[in-house]
Amino acid sequence: MTLTAPITIVTPPLASAKQQLAEAAAYLELDRGLHEMLEKPRREMTVSIPLRRDDGSVTTFTGHRVQHNLSRGPAKGGIRFSSSVDLDEVRALAMWMTWKCALFDLPYGGAKGGVTIDPRFHSRPEIERVTRRYASELGEFIGPERDIPAPDIGTDEQTMAWIMDTVSTGRGITLPGAVTGKPLALGGSLGRPDATSRGVAVVALQALSSHGMLPHRPTAAVQGFGKVGAGAARMLAESGVRVVAVSDQYGAVCNYNGIDIRALEQHVAGTGTVVGFAHGDDIAGEALLAAEVDVLVPCAVEGVVHAGNAHTVRARIIVEGANGPTTPEADAILHDRGVLVVPDILANAGGVLVSYFEWAQAHQAYRWSASLIEERLRARMMEAWDIVWDEAQRRQRSLRETATAIAVQRVAEAHTLRGLYP
Repeated sequence: MTLTAPITIVTPPLASAKQQLAEAAAYLELDRGLHEMLEKPRREMTVSIPLRRDDGSVTTFTGHRVQHNLSRGPAKGGIRFSSSVDLDEVRALAMWMTWKCALFDLPYGGAKGGVTIDPRFHSRPEIERVTRRYASELGEFIGPERDIPAPDIGTDEQTMAWIMDTVSTGRGITLPGAVTGKPLALGGSLGRPDATSRGVAVVALQALSSHGMLPHRPTAAVQGFGKVGAGAARMLAESGVRVVAVSDQYGAVCNYNGIDIRALEQHVAGTGTVVGFAHGDDIAGEALLAAEVDVLVPCAVEGVVHAGNAHTVRARIIVEGANGPTTPEADAILHDRGVLVVPDILANAGGVLVSYFEWAQAHQAYRWSASLIEERLRARMMEAWDIVWDEAQRRQRSLRETATAIAVQRVAEAHTLRGLYP
């Protein structure tokens, strides 16, 4: 008889998001009608994006944009280009953006968008044509007072420049506030590229301090070495944390004496992967999640810590650099094991914070200094951490339960004050 490993069914992101909302709604004793309104997206659009390839052939892709809630202001959220993008994933990410913006008291609702395309297999001109057609199809759906996109997985400041130009050209006026995360030359903000990473590092250090670990050079493992993970690893290392394991989509590298993150960044720039780094040992990517470290920082995609592997996590703290990396089932297992989970809507909000700063600068036609950006980012992250931590300790609830309840309460209050139309 052949024995096979059990199949782990990972909770989809949208189901996770809805469950988190339901728990917060029950705790806050929201009426059923208000709960249902907070659960359903306010608006969503799915578009077809035909692309004329460089060889003259035509391929059609699918794009989505979901505006989850507009009660506190215009929608705000990233755009990702990935082969895994689907409408339910975008709905979940938009909902999490609503709570993130509310938790940090930003004048936004949550949105998210994406195109089901793998940019690695397309030329730069092809990606530009896809981006411009996607922005054109969204038309009046986006704009500085309606819905402000930003970069996410598979997109960057150049993508935002193309979207800004497409929106501006369509309306016959230059609109720097139509997107955030754009190049400095087009009104982007200093500090934006590393903002999410910096916020993750700030909160991770606070979490380590809460456990009395900082004086003892704590250890960390970082899953994902992209825009968020690489910066977070570098900033943690610069703050005295010994980063001992790092992974990407191809594998992982480990060195319990500490990884030289700058050297690893140079290796990745030359090879495209952390695998084969001369100053570490290659390990399986999944093995990183079970590394014996003080803090685990998942910075890749949703659902990587789930019921099938949560019991193998040996870190005392998880700081969510990605959106939704821990499923509700894993949350319960980790809570029972005494693992502190710092939720995504608290830990990775640095990007939307500096996007807000960029948007404000666009309206002022004025640029803030890099030191001012960093100071305000750190202050807002620390303020949110203190509010959530103190409330969680007072109520004896998890950080995720606490953060979500605070955010949902703020959105529900705004919705109630505005009332229904007509």
